[in-house]
Formats: sequence, structure tokens, C-alpha cells
Amino acid sequence: RRYTEFYGTSERSSSINLVHDALTKYRLWEEEIEKWQDPILKDEKLPEWYKFTLFNELYFLVAGGTVWTDGQPPAFSETSPAYQHKHSKKGTKSESVKDNHVKPAAEQVNDGDDLPNGEERSVSMYAAVHGSQMPEQTSGLRSQEPIPYLLSKDGPENVGKFLYLEGVEYIMWNTYDVHFYASFALLDLFPKIELSIQRDFADAVLYEDRRRVKFLADGTSGIRKVKGAVPHDLGTHDPWHEMNAYNIHDTSKWKDLNPKFVLQVYRDFAATGDMTFGRDVWPAVCAAMDYMDQFDRDCDGLIENDGFPDQTYDAWTVHGISAYCGGLWLAALQAAATMAHRLGDRPYAEKYKLKFMKAKAVYEAKLWNGSYFNYDSGTSSNSRSIQADQLAGQWYAASSGLPPIFDEHKIRSALQKIFEFNVMKVKGGRMGAVNGMTPKGKVDETCMQSREIWTGVTYGVAANMLLHGMEHQGFITAEGIFLAGWSEDGYG
Repeated sequence: RRYTEFYGTSERSSSINLVHDALTKYRLWEEEIEKWQDPILKDEKLPEWYKFTLFNELYFLVAGGTVWTDGQPPAFSETSPAYQHKHSKKGTKSESVKDNHVKPAAEQVNDGDDLPNGEERSVSMYAAVHGSQMPEQTSGLRSQEPIPYLLSKDGPENVGKFLYLEGVEYIMWNTYDVHFYASFALLDLFPKIELSIQRDFADAVLYEDRRRVKFLADGTSGIRKVKGAVPHDLGTHDPWHEMNAYNIHDTSKWKDLNPKFVLQVYRDFAATGDMTFGRDVWPAVCAAMDYMDQFDRDCDGLIENDGFPDQTYDAWTVHGISAYCGGLWLAALQAAATMAHRLGDRPYAEKYKLKFMKAKAVYEAKLWNGSYFNYDSGTSSNSRSIQADQLAGQWYAASSGLPPIFDEHKIRSALQKIFEFNVMKVKGGRMGAVNGMTPKGKVDETCMQSREIWTGVTYGVAANMLLHGMEHQGFITAEGIFLAGWSEDGYG
């Protein structure tokens, strides 16, 4: 545990010292907590329900499963999958590979600008020399062995390693597609922990685990972790060593994980101004972006979904261009272009900028219907549904200080449509935003998830409304989650 870094591991003296500090310093800790909360609690402009809900929603960081280590590699037990694999006959051959350029040296680039005074104008040698193309697979790191950078205790500003469960019923560590919604709290309160998590995933992008797994949805099988693909999670039984505990679908074919990685990395890079972090994760950003090219089958710059639930809504099928995944991709292109510019990688900045402009035109032509973006470009019965999460990419762009992806009138029109239909047509706005709504004002009954209300999605929609001057709609939308989940009249 992280506290052993300061108190040691002696069962007796460490416990005594820890308890002594707690008993002698608890008043100071309480005062510090009050100082932290007071600016919110005493702000008369904020609704009362919002003030305590803002703090109560932080429960997920400490309740229901959180591990914070001192950064040392976890020991293998004889019952762990990695240990058994290592000592099996199959484990004698190298079945996973790791990119040799995970921690490349930096190479000077002379044409970078827009950097803070005194910052190096550099990008990774990997990106500069190899053009961010992933090198040929090589053996040398077995899947049961620790990933060097993931488990290094000597990484930049080591703060240990942090894990939290997706939920008590979804026992997977650091589930990334939902970390997309939850990570704002870590970035605001514990930014170094947030950067540590992103470094873990950056390293995982360039790692491959060739052990075979069976996917439950269609009965097919594939390898556990594909190089270039962002993992769904860091594992369950053996985190860091055995990623992708999720096995319903093959998440290497999902269309949202890689863009979400790029968006989170850029947001954290922009918020912290940590140039070392930016340079360290840039090879993984390039690899994650290049990996997505395979899903742009008509070379129009925009990725297409493949007619199965290939994104976080893993029961909700998507055909062709998706408002959700396509919007995330547009935002990721813009974020990658801006990050490349900041790091002095002019060729990639220009590449992503041109692809963004091309893809944006296609996205709007295929999905914009005059008041919102259609669910997808297919011809299914729900292709014109109103998805609450259709502007997730724009939410991240605005939160990260990037220019709007779309014209402001289109953003506000789509958000107003979501408010009037997904929010207000469900219990008068007292439950949050339902994921899917038909143009006729009925809940989309396509699948279980289309008719559900997700807390993180609703908060994201509300935040997007606030970012675009729709304060009234934003607070009503968010209040629905409070009423349904926290109030005495709700389900909590």
C-alpha cells in the first residue's frame, strides 16, 4: 500500500506510527477538508443539492474497491494466472511483445513553436524517426512478465500505482471507457495520480499479449491484447500483467477507446502543462491514432462502426458513421494535431489537421439533420434516434480549451434537443438524460442500454451545456441524477 512508503512495512511499529499520526493530526485534517469544501458550500450562486452532491459523488475514489500501491511490482502468487502461465509449457515461448521504443530518447526538432519559455522543442525519437509507425513485432517480453514502465518505481514524480474498480458488480480495474467520464475528479484533486494512470495506459498501448481468449458475444476467439489498441481495463485478478478482463466483445475492434485515450491525454497535458508527460506519452498517442486508420475503410478521414456494439454502449449496435464514436474521433484528431504542434512535431500536426477538416465535412454531411446529429448513418429503425452522448467529443474539446468542433449554433441546437427530449420527456426531467430517444418523443427501446440513464453521461451532457452558456438546462439535467439517486424520494 502507498502508506508503506512513509511508514514502512513493520506490522507493529508501522501501525503504531500511523495511528499516532491519525490521532494527533485529525483536527488539522478536518480543518483542511473544511477549507477545501467551504468555497463550494458558501457559494450562494450554486443550488443546494449541487453542493453536497459534488462531494458525495467522489465516493467512487475510495468505496467499493481502491488500491494505491507504492509503485513496487506486485509479487506473483502460485495461484495467479500470470504465475501459472509462466510455469506452463505454453509459457516457455514468448507470447507477447512490447514496443522497444516505449521510453525513447528525445530528439531535438528545430521548427517547433508555441512552447512555454525554456521548454525543449523535442519529440520522441520514435515519432521523429519512425513517423509514429509501430515497428515490427519482436519477441523478448513475455506476457506474464511485468511491463517495465508500468511497474517501475522510478518513473517521473513517482506517486505509486492507483487502481479503482469500475463498480462492485463490474470487477475490473481502471476500466478506461468509463474513466473517460470519471477522470475529471482525479485530474482536479490528484493530478499526479491521474497522470500516473495515463502513463500506465500509454505504455499498455504499445504492449501485446498473445494469449488466446474467447469472446462471449459471438463465440469467436482472439488474442488478449493487441498492440496499438487501448485496453478496456488493466485486468482483474492480475492487474498490469493480464489486461482486458472484459471478454464480452473483442475491444481491439472498439471505436471509442483509442480516441478517448488521446482526448484524456491531451486534456491532462493541457491542464497540467507537464511537457515531460507530453513527450513521454506522445509515441503511444501516435500509435493509437495510426491504429484507427484500419477503420476508415473508404479513406474519407472518418472511422466507421462495424454493425455490432463496438463501443462503451456494448449492447447498442451501430452501423456506419456514429455520432458518438465519430464525434470522439473528430475531437481526437483536433487534440492530436494541437499536441503535435506543442511538441514540435510539425508533420503530424499538419497530418491530423488536414484529416480533421476532411472528416468533419463528411460527419456533418452524413449525420446533421437540421437540429441534431443522427445516432448513425445506417438505415436501421433507430438510426435517427437522439443520443444523449452525441456531443461527447465536443465536451472534451471545450473542457480542454480546444476550438469548437462544430458551429456554435449546431452545438446549442443539439444540446437543446437532448434537453427537450432525453431529459424533459422522462419524468419531467427528474431522472437525468436517457441514453436514447426517438424523434417522436418516445424512449428508444432498441436495447437495454438505449433506454437506460447513465450518471456519468448525464453529468457530461450537463457540463457540456454549462460550457456553452446553457446554465439553466445544465443544472436541471444534472439535478435529475440527484433526485433519482441521492434524494429521499429517489432510488438511492
